[in-house]
Amino acid sequence: MTDKVQTTLLFLAIGEFSVGILGNAFIGLVNCMDWVKKRKIASIDLILTSLAISRICLLCVILLDCFMLVLYPDVYATGKQMRIIDFFWTLTNHLSIWFATCLSIYYFFKIANFFHPLFLWMKWRIDRVISWILLGCMVLSVFINLPATENLNADFRRCVKAKRKTNLTWSCRVTKAQHASTKLFLNLVTLLPFSVCLMSFFLLILSLWRHIRRMQLSATGCRDPSTEAHVRALKAVISFLLLFIAYYLSFLIATSSYFIPETELAVIFGEFIALIYPSSHSFILILGNSKLRRASLKVLWTVMSILKGRKFQQHKQI
Repeated sequence: MTDKVQTTLLFLAIGEFSVGILGNAFIGLVNCMDWVKKRKIASIDLILTSLAISRICLLCVILLDCFMLVLYPDVYATGKQMRIIDFFWTLTNHLSIWFATCLSIYYFFKIANFFHPLFLWMKWRIDRVISWILLGCMVLSVFINLPATENLNADFRRCVKAKRKTNLTWSCRVTKAQHASTKLFLNLVTLLPFSVCLMSFFLLILSLWRHIRRMQLSATGCRDPSTEAHVRALKAVISFLLLFIAYYLSFLIATSSYFIPETELAVIFGEFIALIYPSSHSFILILGNSKLRRASLKVLWTVMSILKGRKFQQHKQI
């Protein structure tokens, strides 16, 4: 029964992976084509493209981890390949979260209305510095993960495998404690960009509330372009926050294989849930971006036209 459940979850994970690759590849392709056509790229397109690429890599790493766990459990327990997977999963995880945080920061500075000098200074310069912010996120993610991954060695995984057969030795207890502290540190680091994103979310709400209040006092109505922009930005940020919380919990479940034996089913289920975040959020971003939304409708209309043309040809032949 367990094998059937694992296989079912694996196939569902493949389906989620395919959907996620489709959405993120669409974002990257549309923005890159526009970049080549105009020979320049807007800041928002640069952020979305970087986010899409990081999530494509994250999806590939999570699915690879699922395959290794189900098809090659011995390699998963002791192989050095898992050290590489651990590194790239943690790296792409951090990049994805930091880039999504950059997106929320960009929304905040471009849409919110405050009159603090520091806010106005950043608002005028956000388009110039956003590429440096993205580069800084990449360097910071690599800097954090390289030394930490040195502790993700095969010795601990051999201890986990030995624990399933014999009693745990003192050396394994020490290794387990060191590894647990490393994973805890890596998970806590992701709370920093999450906190920044949460702060920008509340500040956007404050900006929207102040804007609506001004509109009501001036009796000009509330559904103006600025209000609509606030609402779209808030939808994008809150969707990221909710999906990130679900992803964070599933990530903790997936990494439980380091500490608890016989948890393969729980790990696969955790990774199945983890795939929802990078897969579904891409479509939320597509619907919230006017250029991507128009491009998606154009593609959908083209596909429907082709399908209708084929059905007409088949009916005509009959």
